[in-house]
Parts: sequence; structure tokens; C-alpha cells
Amino acid sequence: MEITDTHAFGCQGMTEALRRVLVRRPHPSDLAAWRAYGWRAEPDPASLLAEHEAFCELLAEAGAEVIATDAPPGTGPDALYAYDPVLVAERGAILLRPGKEGRRREPETMAADLEAAGVPVAARLEAPATAEGGDTVWLDERTLLVGHGYRTNPAGIAALSQALPGVEVIAFDLPHYRGQGEVLHLMSFLSPLDSDLALVYLPLMPVRLVEILAEREIRTVEVPAEEFETMGSNVLALGPRVALALAGNDETRRRLERAGVDVLVYRGDEISRKGDGGPTCLTRPIWRA
Repeated sequence: MEITDTHAFGCQGMTEALRRVLVRRPHPSDLAAWRAYGWRAEPDPASLLAEHEAFCELLAEAGAEVIATDAPPGTGPDALYAYDPVLVAERGAILLRPGKEGRRREPETMAADLEAAGVPVAARLEAPATAEGGDTVWLDERTLLVGHGYRTNPAGIAALSQALPGVEVIAFDLPHYRGQGEVLHLMSFLSPLDSDLALVYLPLMPVRLVEILAEREIRTVEVPAEEFETMGSNVLALGPRVALALAGNDETRRRLERAGVDVLVYRGDEISRKGDGGPTCLTRPIWRA
């Protein structure tokens, strides 16, 4: 897609039309560390690259300018999941500090890619704060939901509040579920689809979060239990009621379509299933409008 405005950025929302998005390919040599990073199986480099290219083509066909970058060697295979190291707000990029220690290099290396795309760095989280993008959900441009779990701590939540003046940051305790060895992000069970619609896996939802969605008259589509483990609840909104989802979660797709959502699917055996990262994880939206 032709670049029309190299300085367009700002993503204090998750369901407006996706206009610019950054994606990252891990360095091929880093894929050998898949066990150390908790991947389920060894990725095939050629197949992973082919799936990633096809994924980027879908984003471009949907109308987004896709900024494809390569992570520097030594960053780790999780660099594929560009959503976690940074947020892009109205002021610019907020460099996070991942709770997963092996990902601590990623925010600074991604900062160079973002600055080249015209996105300035607005803030950096420092120790002892930890926060990952997967634990953040914009409910609207002035409300950020944050999950307190094993990857995002209270100091990180406080740092986000300080970095986002004028934004209400609402924190929720995340379930222990399977513990520190297997990541459970806020976005593992919540994906906004429109200003009044969200996809959820209800059994893991904090009660207060369920109440807030109801208070704001946000209707929910529930993911069936048998499709939670296959990332049925992780979908990327390409625009209001237009979703990109991992192929194979057929019942979730049917439920979304009955709710009036147009669903596109991608193949992600290498880029998603092996590393437990859905379509949201694979992207860092830069601009929605």
C-alpha cells in the first residue's frame, strides 16, 4: 500500500479502521531458541516466513499500510509478536518493559522502527515496572483497561497512568490459570470488535470487567470452551465489526457472523499456534481512524 502520511499515528482505540500497522519478523537464527521461549513446537523458518507474508497481504488488502520490519539478531523468536513491547498513543510510542525477561530488548529495538515510521517516543517504563501490550485494552480513547498478572505489575500500571495524562486506567487482577510458565494476558479473553461489541471468554473474566462492559452497553459474543485454547478469543479488529481471526475456530466464527461481524481468516500454524500468538499479537497498530 502506498504511504500517504509518514507521520500519522495514534491508537487510543481498537476498533476504528486500521490505517497503519507495524509487523516484525524474528531473525532466523533466533528461532532455534523456541524451547527457551516456551513455544509449543519448533517453527519451520520457511513456512513461518510464508505465513507471515500472507498475513501481511491480508492486512494490506484490508486497507492498512503495513510496515514490515526485521528484528535484530538476539532479540528472540517472540519478536514476531509486535503487540507486546510498546503502545502507540496520541502522544507517540510508550516503550513498555515486558514481564518476560527474554523480551526486555524488544522495546528499544522497536523504537528505532517506529521513529523511522514517524512515531516519536513519548515515554519509557523503567524498573521495577513491568507491562506488556497484551495486558492492555482500549475501551475508548480515554479508557484503558489493564490486567495485573505475571507480566504486568502494579508499578507498571502506575507508570502507564503517568504516561497517559487524561486517560482513566482501570486495572483488574488476572486469573492465575496455569501460572507463570504459560502467559495469560487480558487480551487472551477479551477482544473489542466495535464500540458496542466484544468477543470474550467469559469463564476467565473478572467480575468487575463483566460489569463494566454491561454498564457501557457493550454486547458480548462468547467463545466456546473448546476453542479458547486455540486462541478463538484473540481476534484483530480491522474496522468496526470486521475481524481477522486464526483459521480453525469455526464455532467462534459462526457466532461472530451471527452477531453481524465480517470475519476474515488466516493460516497460522507456524506464526500463531506454535508460539501462542494470535492476530492481535502479531501486529502493532500505529494509526486507526
